[in-house]
Amino acid sequence: MQFLDFEKPLEDLYSQIAKLKELSVKNQVDVSSSIREMESAIEKSRAQIYGNLTAWQRVQVSRHPERPYTLYYVDKIFTNFTELFGDRQVKDDKAMVAGMAELNGMPVMVMGQQKGTNTKMRQMRNFGMANPEGYRKALRLMKMAEKFNRPIITFIDTPGAFPGIEAEERGQAEAIARNLFEMVNMKVPVICIIIGEGASGGALGIGVGDKVTMLENTWYTVISPESCSSILWRSWNFKEKAAEQLKLTSVDMSGFGLVDDVIPEPLGGAHADPALMAETLKTYLTESLEELLAIDPETRINNRIEKFSKMGFYDEVVPDTVQ
Repeated sequence: MQFLDFEKPLEDLYSQIAKLKELSVKNQVDVSSSIREMESAIEKSRAQIYGNLTAWQRVQVSRHPERPYTLYYVDKIFTNFTELFGDRQVKDDKAMVAGMAELNGMPVMVMGQQKGTNTKMRQMRNFGMANPEGYRKALRLMKMAEKFNRPIITFIDTPGAFPGIEAEERGQAEAIARNLFEMVNMKVPVICIIIGEGASGGALGIGVGDKVTMLENTWYTVISPESCSSILWRSWNFKEKAAEQLKLTSVDMSGFGLVDDVIPEPLGGAHADPALMAETLKTYLTESLEELLAIDPETRINNRIEKFSKMGFYDEVVPDTVQ
């Protein structure tokens, strides 16, 4: 079990439980009542900590190494998943996983960024940062889903699209822009779930849908707090302040009307009870698809366009009449 820096009280309590168990085995002493007291203290401490998270702490939770990634949810929520590969132009992008699956027997197309569960896998997955071919693979399969009338479900978890020179040479910006254009006009239902980090165009590339939803301890904004801090203050030391100023939490995004729903996480974050988080997500997806499938395609597209067109704040300045 790994603890974040603000979880030090929990780490101390778990350490005390481990020592009690060791003492029990060594001296044949019954310490069950003491352990129960410690477990009760852990729950109280966890509730206090997670009931008052700052924006930066939520960013940390979204990056927790034990947090469930896309393939975990695919395995727990869907059946008969068949992964599909390649963009038919350059290569297969391992940072973007996608394929056909079934949700309660309903054929769907599911896709999302995958970060990797250990050092070797993270390198192979490029830490969840997709190249242009990843977004083109996603679009190819979205068009396939549209052809065969399969709803599309995307899981977003990326620190951003890969910023390398080779990615730009192969048209990173065009690939993401093309996805935005095509997704807003998809005739099938599209549900986008932010399960971890939702950074910049890397998130938007598979983030245009009838429902754009965030898990409770995720973030969604144009730039990471560290990068924002380095630009504004020439140092990463102000990342906590940047996180607050960016208004990147699920509560902020919901308040701005930029996401449709926020799904509560188990106490302690999604990594504290991944199975429960997957079950909650499955229920949400099932109910949302039932709602969206009851709407005809043209109305869904018009609603989607209207929703995204209304986003943002602006003032109209009327010039004085020329005399």
